Amino acid sequence: MATSPFKVLLRDLPTHRHVDVGGAFVSQALAGMTVRDALEAPVDDPDAGKAVLDVDLYADGTSVFANGKLKGHVRVACGRCVGPADVAFDEKVHVTFLPKHELESDDGDEEEKPDKKDKKDDDDEGVELEEEDLDLFPYEGEAIDLEPLVREAVILAVPYAPLCKEDCKGLCPQCGADLNAGSCTCEKPIDPRFEALKGLKLPS
Repeated sequence: MATSPFKVLLRDLPTHRHVDVGGAFVSQALAGMTVRDALEAPVDDPDAGKAVLDVDLYADGTSVFANGKLKGHVRVACGRCVGPADVAFDEKVHVTFLPKHELESDDGDEEEKPDKKDKKDDDDEGVELEEEDLDLFPYEGEAIDLEPLVREAVILAVPYAPLCKEDCKGLCPQCGADLNAGSCTCEKPIDPRFEALKGLKLPS
């Protein structure tokens, strides 16, 4: 029976793990994101990107530490022309895995702190994670699962407004033509402030 390359048994620690992440995984991780769905690519698109994870793992009590890096690229839609844009990333990995019940206990303690709770209430417009929250992952049983770590890193690698190239000209706002491929025949729209003067005939 095949074992997931993301699973690391506690009894094998300390150890090094190298994982090649393919396009299908990247595609599924980014599914539902506007900048990905705009490409109208299949869910298991092999060209969605790829990554390589290299980490050293060791245990200290019930805590498991993973240190290394994740390097690769993702393919999403350009924020200007909606064409494919390849975004490279090279991130250091420094995370801690704790037993799920210990993390749940910590979460319970945090809820009792009013300053922490008030901060969450202030962030209703979006989710703002604390730095330590990004570095903690739960595990259950006798194995560590690196998949959530990789999935989160791939998602965070997508910029807010990705570009296929720095000087991308985008699309014509009138006909939708890709201006990178050449200019269109659309006339520049009249400033609405001068629209009333369009048919005005001046005395000769």
